[in-house]
Amino acid sequence: MIRALHFLPLLALAGCGGAPSGNQAAPATNAATNTAVSRPSFDPPVPKNLPDNVRMRIETSLGAIVVALDHRHAPITVTNFVRYADDHRFDGTAFYRSVHTRGAPQEGFVQGGIAHSARLLLPPIRLEPTSETGLHHVGGTISMAHSTPDTAMGDFVLCLADQPGLDAHPAKGDKGYAAFGRVVEGMDVVRRIHDVPTVAVGGKPSERIAAPVRILKVSRAG
Repeated sequence: MIRALHFLPLLALAGCGGAPSGNQAAPATNAATNTAVSRPSFDPPVPKNLPDNVRMRIETSLGAIVVALDHRHAPITVTNFVRYADDHRFDGTAFYRSVHTRGAPQEGFVQGGIAHSARLLLPPIRLEPTSETGLHHVGGTISMAHSTPDTAMGDFVLCLADQPGLDAHPAKGDKGYAAFGRVVEGMDVVRRIHDVPTVAVGGKPSERIAAPVRILKVSRAG
């Protein structure tokens, strides 16, 4: 049975799209400022000939996470994520946000990526909603946070449990967020990130990770 989510209200952050329907907290794209250790190229090549499933390894200061990205159903989003990874734009960034579901604090999501860093941004991509891809925000899903209701860039979330509030709801005019794969190894690491203490900033809910968890490297896992 899917548990309905009821997060604390979240004021929209600059550079983010609208929140999904209900009281679901929305992934944000500029919740922190990261300083990447790599030197990204000005115009990295677009990955070609990707397989239907692309395995990527996300190495963090709390351990490694492996995700399987569904290129067959979400080709635009997967290609974008691989492009950021291949050009080392995720290396040296962080997981900076942790949202806990009201009444079920072990559920929610963690958010990481480039945090809207102007130096690391690639051109925005078209958002691939769940109504188009057929993918849904179930436990273990990796999803792109949007920059506008129609676009996404370089921030992503990992879901701890089913979160239907992040799916598209066309009848309400809500495109939701772009699910594009799932965690296949390292959910224990995702939970450790989720358990890191958070602080409230600027009157917003306590979702900012007090000591952001470093993303050391994101690379293809074969």
